[in-house]
Amino acid sequence: MTEKIATREAYGKAIVELGKDNKDVVVLDADLSKSTKTALFAKEFPERFFDMGIAEQNMIGTAAGLSLGGKIPFASSFAIFATGRAFEQVRNSVCYPNLNVKIAATHAGVTVGEDGGSHQTIEDIAIMRVLPNMTVIVPADAVEAGQAIHAAAELKGPCYIRLGRSKVPVIHNDQYQFKIGKAHTARKGEDVTIIACGLMVAEALKAAEELAQEGIEAMVINAATVKPLDEETILQAVKQTGAAVTAEEHSIIGGLGSAVTELLAEHYPVPVKRVGVTDKFGESGSPAELLQHFGLTAEGIRAAAKEVIKRKK
Repeated sequence: MTEKIATREAYGKAIVELGKDNKDVVVLDADLSKSTKTALFAKEFPERFFDMGIAEQNMIGTAAGLSLGGKIPFASSFAIFATGRAFEQVRNSVCYPNLNVKIAATHAGVTVGEDGGSHQTIEDIAIMRVLPNMTVIVPADAVEAGQAIHAAAELKGPCYIRLGRSKVPVIHNDQYQFKIGKAHTARKGEDVTIIACGLMVAEALKAAEELAQEGIEAMVINAATVKPLDEETILQAVKQTGAAVTAEEHSIIGGLGSAVTELLAEHYPVPVKRVGVTDKFGESGSPAELLQHFGLTAEGIRAAAKEVIKRKK
């Protein structure tokens, strides 16, 4: 059975490791440290942890100030608050002056579960992707999440790391190496390219296995860095297969699906199908029920792959 670990758990562990290696790393949270797992950092380095209370806008502004003082701030909250409530501060206090602030937001997507549509942010990738200077990372599993946190600390400039509440399959081993801006080809294939991020990478790999049993060979690309998108790898893959499917736990508007279709429309138009939330708000339910309800499954990806393959013929 595949091990399952939440990417927020990997964040909590990685930020403590960073704190030990670099005294300039500081962490801010908005009264959610137990949930975001920054409580682990707070316990280890209380003098470098700042609980800002339920004041996300202030948290981002304070993080900007700390970065100007030479610190490497990681600001954490639920994704709906970090990107929604604090958008103006992220835009004008972080991205506009191009400051070295990392926003590690947890509880993204519909797998927040029973908290419902108000807390299930399906717009955050779009909101962050549109901002100049912002790097956007959506790790597929705990291994990639841990490495992404370390990579973000090395990066100079704003960075948004999207993390989840629920446990997801660990698909990478210790040999895997994450690099910002570089997509990873997780499976080779000749018939269709599936480009996924976050927990949908595991579903894409499952879909590819099922498609192979029907004689369809799908290439699977983990586009963990949604911005800057690895255009070279994606274009090369799609030129090889002639059809593409995107998969994300996010609205199909403005996220990975939009990034990929924008790229292909300009450089290599092929049949494409976006798998994601289709212009709807989330609902209350268990993570598994919600993924099924919104079609964020291997079955949904498999159906989309068959559709685009038919269209290319």
